[in-house]
Parts: sequence; C-alpha cells; structure tokens
Amino acid sequence: MTQDLIIAPSILSADFARLGEEVRAVDEAGADWIHIDIMDGHFVPNITMGPDVVKAIRPHTKKPFDVHLMIAPCDPFIAAFAEAGADIVTVHVAAGPHLDRSLQLIRSLGMKPGVSLTPSTPESAIAYVLDKVDHVLVMTVNPGFGGQTFIPEQLRKIRAIREMIGRRPIHIEVDGGIHIETAPLVVEAGADALVSGSGVFDGGRYAENIAALREAAAAGRIAR
Repeated sequence: MTQDLIIAPSILSADFARLGEEVRAVDEAGADWIHIDIMDGHFVPNITMGPDVVKAIRPHTKKPFDVHLMIAPCDPFIAAFAEAGADIVTVHVAAGPHLDRSLQLIRSLGMKPGVSLTPSTPESAIAYVLDKVDHVLVMTVNPGFGGQTFIPEQLRKIRAIREMIGRRPIHIEVDGGIHIETAPLVVEAGADALVSGSGVFDGGRYAENIAALREAAAAGRIAR
C-alpha cells in the first residue's frame, strides 16, 4: 500500500556529535532519503550546517541526500552542495528574485530540483515552474526550528498542489510536525514524501518509528 511512499528522516533531530553514525542508522532502519536542513540565520532564525558537513557525512550512506536550502541568497551556494554530494536540492520561492534560474542551475549541476513553500506562500507562486521541478516541498510549520506543531491549514494547500500537478511525475513532500498522527492527513491530501525529524529519531527506535510512519500513511492512502 505504501511501497512508493518516501520517508526522509531529518537529521536536524539527530545527535550531531555522532552524525555519521546517525545517518548510517536511519539508512539501515529503512529511510528512503536523508533530509538535510540548511539554515543561515538570515532567511530563517537558526544556523545549522554547510557544504562541508554534507561532504563529511556523504560516505556514510548511498541513499539520496535531500538538501533543503533555507538560505538567501541561495544561488551562490548551489554548486558547493553539488560538489558535497547532494542529490536533490530544494529552494524556497521567497529565497531569491529568480526562482526559474535557481531551478535551472540545480538541474544543470546534475541534481533534482525542488521548490518549497512556507505556510504563508500561496500555491499560485509555483504555477509557472512546475515543469522545472521534481518535487514540491510544503512546509507545515514555519521554517527555522525542529519540533514545531503541525499547521493543519496547510492540508488545503497540499490538495491544491496535487490538483495543479495532475499527471506530472512530481512528488509532494511535506515537512513539519510529521508523525503518526499527521502522516495519514498529509497523505490523504496528496503527499507522497514525508520529512520527519522527531517522528523518526525520538526514543532511538528508528526502524520501529519509520515502520509506524509507513503504517500510518497507509491509512491516509486508503482514505484518499
């Protein structure tokens, strides 16, 4: 029922003192992608990591690195993340003046481009770039910190984006407050890629937590 559902643990919730080990652990526990949040203290009110950290953890897994750039400007740093081993790079609609150019740059460097919307960004903002992306990332919390509460109003946005996408092979990824209670809601609305930090890392039972997310998501798929 959920074989094509993507689970992307966010290493923002990992133990940074053991980051390489943590990446290996969630890989072995059944992660599909490794989600890496890049924050600059400017576009969002926090600072996390840069290309050197991404490069350092790259040898610890062969799973795709799903790099979420919450930085502005983003274009000057995209090549560095390509060199560090990113497979997927997502940029925010509001992070630069030329979204189309940013997406073309990501693709030209051999990575899959994605576009992200904060809770206040309307879905109409991506109407003219849908043919340039492999996925749309809907933030269901305000970006900048892990462990926030899911914003249910974003479910309407997910449904609208699913309608906009139509039959295009574009993933809808959801990030923010995703756990076993909210996973079925976003999947029912049309999501097929779930980013989860505390929902995977809490308690140290990574395989059990990932399996529980997949099972919860199955309920949402049945209800769709």
